[in-house]
Amino acid sequence: MKISIIIPVLNEADRLEMLIPELIRRKKTQAVLEIIVVDGGSGDHSIEVARGKGARVAEAPKGRAGQMNAGARLAKGEILYFLHADSLPPAGYDRWILQAMEKGPQAGCFRLRFDPPHWFLEAFAWCTRINHPLCRGGDQSLFVPRSWFEQSGGFDEAFKIYEDNEFIGRLYREFSFRVIPTCLTTSSRRYEKVGIFRLQYHYSII
Repeated sequence: MKISIIIPVLNEADRLEMLIPELIRRKKTQAVLEIIVVDGGSGDHSIEVARGKGARVAEAPKGRAGQMNAGARLAKGEILYFLHADSLPPAGYDRWILQAMEKGPQAGCFRLRFDPPHWFLEAFAWCTRINHPLCRGGDQSLFVPRSWFEQSGGFDEAFKIYEDNEFIGRLYREFSFRVIPTCLTTSSRRYEKVGIFRLQYHYSII
C-alpha cells in the first residue's frame, strides 16, 4: 500500500525547510508515494519552499480541517497520513504504519514527546500511550485508510480548532484505532509563546 502525507500549513516556510527533507530521509520503505502541502494563504514563502523541496502543493481557504480535506481529495495513496508542520515522526515512520496494517486496516497515531521538553508537558505526553480518545490530539499525527476517511466524511470544516479530536472520536466509534509504541516529536513553541500552564488550561477547558 502507498502512503500520501498531507501537511496543512500557514506561514510555515522555516519548518518546511527542515521537515520535508527529514520526511524523505526518515522513510525506510518505498511506500511514501507523495508529500502534499496544503497552504491556507501564507504570507511567507511556504509554497515556494514546499515546491523546492519536492512536495506537491495545493491551496485552500484558511482552516486546517478544510486544508486537510483538500489534500485528501488530491491524494493518490491508499493510506492518508495527516501531519502538522511542527511535528516530526520517528525514523521508519512508514514502516511502523505498514506494520500496523499487517493484520487488517487500522487508523492510528504515534505517542508524543515535546521539544524542548518540560516536566509539565511530559506528564501530558506520557498519557498519549493510552489508547483512548481523550488522550488523542492532532500533534500525534494520524494515519487512516482512504476508504475509512471517505466513509467517515472527513474532517468537519465547521470546527476551527480541535477538528482532529472530533474526527478521531468518530474513528474510535466506527473502526479500529492503534497507538504505535514509539514517539513522534512535536514543537512546544506554542506553549513557550502563550505560556505552558495558561495554554494547557485552555486546551483542557475546550
